[in-house]
Amino acid sequence: MSQVNIYIPGQEPAPPHVEGSVSDMPRWYRWALILAFITVSYNLAEGLISVWFGLSDEALALFGFGLDSFIEVLSGIGIIHMVMRLQRNPGQQARDRFETTALRITGTAFYLLIAGVGLTALLNIWTGHKPDNTFWGIVISAVSISTMYALMRAQYVGEKLDSAPIKADANCTRACLYMSFLLLASSLIYSWTGFAYADSIGALGIMWFAYSEGKEAFEKAENKKTSCGGCC
Repeated sequence: MSQVNIYIPGQEPAPPHVEGSVSDMPRWYRWALILAFITVSYNLAEGLISVWFGLSDEALALFGFGLDSFIEVLSGIGIIHMVMRLQRNPGQQARDRFETTALRITGTAFYLLIAGVGLTALLNIWTGHKPDNTFWGIVISAVSISTMYALMRAQYVGEKLDSAPIKADANCTRACLYMSFLLLASSLIYSWTGFAYADSIGALGIMWFAYSEGKEAFEKAENKKTSCGGCC
């Protein structure tokens, strides 16, 4: 028997219901929050270890990589706040003051990193300075590649929530993955060939990524509406 739909004036038909979509939302938001905390914790540990060995081995690329990890911690704190805000009110797309301030601080920190690492890299190229070794750069970048790839795959939660800001966080993780490959390449080149400028060139590459991230942070701070536009 065919179903007869009766139209009642003034009453719009309800949108189709996707089974389990609403009830799954709290679970996906919890998972997004867990991933954000994992990312912050990992970046904090990575920053401490990278800066320590970067200083002890006089490896500028590894040192700059560690400083970038600390800045990612600042960015991650803003992401945690954003996920908690969206968890409370998914429809609130406008950034609040905390997120805007966090983005501006993050952008400023990236630009300070560019100035410090850039000047040091140019000085090292001028003087022909070589790091003592780049063994720890190889180890840390390999661990970072594995971790960032796993986090990037886990951040499919942004698709489940149809959340542009969480998708943007996945893009940020992808940028960190590329930076890890850059550190690995420069560390391996120096370890295998002893090429004096490999470490400084790697540091300049990290500086380029830092510029892209800093620029993106300021653009997002000016745009009050959360949107997917690259790295957080």
